[in-house]
Amino acid sequence: MRGIRDPRLVPIAEKVMAGERLSFAEGLVLYETKDLPTLMRLANLVRERKHGHKTYFVHSIRVSQTNICYVGCTFCAFQRRFGEEGAWDWDVEEVVAWVKARYQEGLTEIHLTAGHHPKRPFQYYLDLVRALKENFPGVQVKAWTAAEIHHFSKIARLSYQEVLLALKEAGLDAMPGGGAEIFAERVRKRIARAKVSAEGWLEVHRTAHELGIPTNATMLYGHIETLEERLDHMERLRRLQDETGGFMSFIPLAFQPDGNQLARELGKKEFTTGLDDLRNLAIARLYLDNFPHIKGYWATLTPELAQVSLDWGVTDIDGTLIEERIVHMAGSPTPKGLTKEALAGIIRSAGRIPVERDALYREVRVWDQVEA
Repeated sequence: MRGIRDPRLVPIAEKVMAGERLSFAEGLVLYETKDLPTLMRLANLVRERKHGHKTYFVHSIRVSQTNICYVGCTFCAFQRRFGEEGAWDWDVEEVVAWVKARYQEGLTEIHLTAGHHPKRPFQYYLDLVRALKENFPGVQVKAWTAAEIHHFSKIARLSYQEVLLALKEAGLDAMPGGGAEIFAERVRKRIARAKVSAEGWLEVHRTAHELGIPTNATMLYGHIETLEERLDHMERLRRLQDETGGFMSFIPLAFQPDGNQLARELGKKEFTTGLDDLRNLAIARLYLDNFPHIKGYWATLTPELAQVSLDWGVTDIDGTLIEERIVHMAGSPTPKGLTKEALAGIIRSAGRIPVERDALYREVRVWDQVEA
């Protein structure tokens, strides 16, 4: 590869072009280098090697059945206590009615994540999955983070395997990747002290994969974590993926500095910079060599930066997200949803091929081809 300005990137580029795995030390070089054009070209090389110009999105609706939560993560602006202004707590019938009111033709994914409700029994969640499958046949249910699965195991006094098997039998198709935050204990104690541990999060996903439930993985960045802690997070995910192969995509989530305790404690008002977001995505694409997809989540990046990220290793920009709430309550200035046409247009304008997928990354429709 010609035009490499940082000599430290020469051996890394040789490994990438040969399809060899990068070491932890080489990953740190990627975080340190100022040669961003080379970083971009390397990430794009891997992206096109894996998927060509195809770029994926999903027609999905985001549902949060409650924002009642006892965990108290300091980065969260979503959680409420009983009786607090803005709190909601829906019965199964109310969730179904909410989805029916917003249902659109061709919807393929219902995505559920919510608070850790202290009083709902585990049976409620089984009934909810069954009701969604019965009322919206053919739509896949991608539901509940590893943190929520850990919560279910506590209230039901069941193992992770027993909880996940019961949810799968009720109709669960896949799991989102939230709740991972940053695995480093130092950070976790500060931002998510009462949430499932890193080891617990990884064990839930390991168990899900063993039961044939595919999942995604996330990383919340841009707050108090170090660059070494970001890479450590990816390293642990890479090891688990080597073991199970059950992850579909990795989604870096930029910290939203509004309406939450952590932002107030840090005096932080600035969002992550575009270059930090793009560098992070490119490093993820290069370091997580065993992950099929790196997702540029437009709801936190903005649609414009998500479009640019398609040259930085990204092959998925998530979906229509009908009425997303969690990141928007934390200050995200992006729309609460985009149409399929808008998403396809973002991808097409970047010179890529828009591919509508389902929750399991099966192709639903290739929207059109892009001239070379």
